[in-house]
Amino acid sequence: MFNKRSLRILVVVVVVFALATVAYASAAANTVPVSKAGDGTGAISGYSVTAIHYVLGATDPTTITSVTFNLDSAPASGGTIKIKLVSGGSTWYSCTNVSTVVTCTTTGATVSSANSLEVVVSD
Repeated sequence: MFNKRSLRILVVVVVVFALATVAYASAAANTVPVSKAGDGTGAISGYSVTAIHYVLGATDPTTITSVTFNLDSAPASGGTIKIKLVSGGSTWYSCTNVSTVVTCTTTGATVSSANSLEVVVSD
């Protein structure tokens, strides 16, 4: 009834069908979420820093325990505010803000090494 050639053709057809089914199944399982892409420009403006106050250590007035200052507008929620007190230094101190009032804890800072105030604010 079946000769060897018919049997070989049947095997090839079954294998091709199986591979096509696997390829379709794996392609059908792919999902890609919705995404966005774009290009645009926006102005970058700075903040005005006022009312700078250096808080000296209660027991050692040669240390600066914190720095407070005001910004002309409140940074966006989740923004970053940091300061540096030594112009050539690499120590940045983290700050917190309540609206426009900023407080930075400056553990380890000394009056004798402080030679500048650099403020970085990022929304």
